[in-house]
Amino acid sequence: MASRVTLLTTMAVGIAVTAVAFAAYATVRMQSMESIDRSLHTRALAAANPDTLAALQSQQLPAWALGAGDVKLVLIDASARQAVGWTDGAAAGVVGGTDFLVATGARSWSAHSVIIRGVRYRAVAVPVGDDQALILSQSLKPTDQMLDRLGLVMLLFGLAGMISAGLAGWAVARNGLRPVRRLTTAVEDIARTERLDPIPVEGNDEVARLAQAFNAMLTALSASQARQRQLVADAGHELRTPLTSLRTNLDLLAQADASAQLSEASRKELLDDVRAQITEMTTLIGDLVELAREDPATPSVEPVELAAVVSQAVTRVRRRTTTVEFVVHTEPWWVTGDSAALERAITNLLDNAAKWSPQGGCVTVELKQGTVMVSDQGRGISDADLPRVFDRFYRSAESRGMPGSGLGLSIVKAVADRHGGNVRAGTGPEGGAAFWFHVPGTMAPPEVLARS
Repeated sequence: MASRVTLLTTMAVGIAVTAVAFAAYATVRMQSMESIDRSLHTRALAAANPDTLAALQSQQLPAWALGAGDVKLVLIDASARQAVGWTDGAAAGVVGGTDFLVATGARSWSAHSVIIRGVRYRAVAVPVGDDQALILSQSLKPTDQMLDRLGLVMLLFGLAGMISAGLAGWAVARNGLRPVRRLTTAVEDIARTERLDPIPVEGNDEVARLAQAFNAMLTALSASQARQRQLVADAGHELRTPLTSLRTNLDLLAQADASAQLSEASRKELLDDVRAQITEMTTLIGDLVELAREDPATPSVEPVELAAVVSQAVTRVRRRTTTVEFVVHTEPWWVTGDSAALERAITNLLDNAAKWSPQGGCVTVELKQGTVMVSDQGRGISDADLPRVFDRFYRSAESRGMPGSGLGLSIVKAVADRHGGNVRAGTGPEGGAAFWFHVPGTMAPPEVLARS
């Protein structure tokens, strides 16, 4: 980047210096020519007197009479279309086509440049009589030398300016990009060592804002890494218990088969326990897979009638829960999302309510304006547990002796977040725990909205 800044700075200064030098050279040259033309015009008018013309026609006027050896006079006749008098033999070459227009009166005067014996001259013609014009020319050698020196000086100063601009651009780029190099070194060190340490921030410029953005990214990455490690640690802890119990039961079965001392009832009890542990592990692994999904759901999966999803979830929970009554009130609500994920989230809420409801209790389920409320008649959620009920693997002191992995409510929150909704916990109308699961949508199905 430093070389790029240096090159761009040099190019910008070079273009600016070239433009200024060209404009200055053109201005000086134009002003010089205008000054020479005015001087020659004034002198030509002064020289257009009868005595000068007579001497010029006899070709007896010496060059010194004009006050300078580099000035030449020519008299032309338009009717003869030729020069009729001049101060030296080469001066006839100064005649141009516009000079005859001056002689005929078609133009008041003219000015042009000519070359005589390899030297540039500036010639000005003025009328002096009938069909005659006087041409006064002066050498441009001093002017050309002055312009050449001016061009050389501008070229040298331009080169010096470009070199100075390149050095200045290199110095500015080197010093100005030093924070960028430090930031690059810090990021490369993080990539090499995988230590997510914050990057030091200096100043309040764009580089400092970039460093702050990197620090925010590092903070989010560190938090994600910590969550992953915690998830692995908690999963390992939760899996250890069913695995240990499963291994113990299998050892007992193996020993019993070897000694043939296990009754059929005990054997059935151990097998039922093994099946329960396998079911618990299957559920736990499924919950872990669900929570490990960091990618959001597709914004448009399919239109889903949330009332039908609630009805299916209630039917499923009723099959495996016979000690609790479910009271359901729903109204139409259509959402766009994953029906399976929504049903699982609502099923988790219903399972949680059934687990905490007393025997013979009632679980109330209401769907209104896209919010599913599930409340039970249990003891409710304590103030200490309320902020953490949706944390992964969190289980209150009262629930540690009950079945479950502590992931059900975490899945509910994850599903709500993926569908652009939210979930909250609190106290229900009858004093028990209540959960409000909200997903944005409409009361009419999508095709009805499209037709309207």
